[in-house]
This record gives sequence, structure tokens and C-alpha cells, in this order.
Amino acid sequence: MSRIFKAFSQFTLIFHIFKLNKIKLSMIKILSIVIALSFVSNMSMKKKKILFFGDSITRNGELEDGYITQLNKIAQLEGMSEKVEFVGKGIGGNKVYDLYLRMQEDVIAQNPDIVFIYIGVNDVWHKQSYGTGTDADKFEKFYQAIIDSLQSKNIELILCTPGVIGEKTDFSNSLDGDMNQYSKIIDDLALKNGIVLCNLRGEMLKYNQANNPENLEKGILTKDRVHLNEMGNTLVANTFWKIIKERI
Repeated sequence: MSRIFKAFSQFTLIFHIFKLNKIKLSMIKILSIVIALSFVSNMSMKKKKILFFGDSITRNGELEDGYITQLNKIAQLEGMSEKVEFVGKGIGGNKVYDLYLRMQEDVIAQNPDIVFIYIGVNDVWHKQSYGTGTDADKFEKFYQAIIDSLQSKNIELILCTPGVIGEKTDFSNSLDGDMNQYSKIIDDLALKNGIVLCNLRGEMLKYNQANNPENLEKGILTKDRVHLNEMGNTLVANTFWKIIKERI
């Protein structure tokens, strides 16, 4: 009997130890699940940082009626303001090589998830106005260098064609030929590098064809043939939002 009792006691002890260990293992599993869910939750709560890299059109985008300000309002109205952060990095007069020179500090150091590159107007316009534009071959090389640097940091890029220098719809704006050429360079770079293209030039032309029956050179989307008025900023904000919404 004593042997049986002893064996029973040992079995009971082993059972309790096993039960305790099982509880401990279950607690560890539960704790692991809680930590994993917390990590996933924090990841999902992290805002996507979207940076707009460009010239005075982007700088003005941060003004009261600017496209960046409008994007913030759109995100808020659609209940997505907690998912996204917009950062403007535009400097007046900038051309593609200016972007190249300041991309480390103004882009890479900001750690963005997505960058909209919106450049090209001054590269064309300043040829005529100041004689300091950017030749097409140099424009392409500097632009490709920017793409290479930012893609090496796993930053998603959106390439934007330059909008307008003059709003006439019959292609009689003096720089339409160059604007089309530089837009084609950007289009080709997007295709070559597997990057999404945002064809702002095409969108602006389409809007003017529908809303500029008098063939005016300004006042529809721009204040001065180049810089956007409120409607121009709205068009850019809505066009960008379609792309952004798919990524947040």
C-alpha cells in the first residue's frame, strides 16, 4: 500500500508541475500574442510621411490655399489625417540640380515614405527669362541621379511632369515645345525606373481645354502663367490625393 501511495503522490506532484508549466507556457503564449498585436497596432498607427520636393510652386503649396494645405484638409475630411503627414520642401527658383544638391538634408534626412518630385518649370522657363535654364541632357542626368539616391534608401517616388508656362490650349505658348520635351524626359524616366508618373501637365491641359474657351494665357489655373491660383492648387491636390489614397 505504501508503494502505491508513494507512486500516487509522485504522479500527483508530476501532474501539478506539468499543469503549472502548462499555465506558464500558456501565459507566455498570451504575452507573446499581446506584444505582437501591440507591435502591429503601432505599425498601423504610424503615419506615412509624404514629402513634396520642388520649387516655388511647392513652397506656395504650404500657403492658405496651397495644394499641401488642401491635402491636409482632404485627409481630415476623409478621416485619414491620423494616417498621413505632409511635408513641403519647395524653394523658389529651384531647378533639378538644386534639388540634387539639397536632397540629403531636405529629403533623405527627413526619412519620408513617399516623395513627390515636382520640378522642371524653371529648368525650361529660366532659359528664356534669365538664360540660366537646364539643357535637356543635363536635366535627365541630374534627375536620374536623384532617383538613384532616393531609391537606394527605399523611398517610394512619384514623378510629376511640370504644369504650364502659359495656359493657351492651342499650343501657342512660347515654351510649349520645351515643356513637352521635358515632360517626355520625366515620363521616360518613370518608365525606365518603374516609378509612378503623375502627369500634371496633361491634367492641366485637359482642364484648360474644358474651361478656357477664350484661350487665355493665365487666370484659369495660374496667377501669372506659372504659379498656381486656388483652382490650380485644388487640381494638383485632387490629382495627388488619388495617388496618396491608394498608399495609406
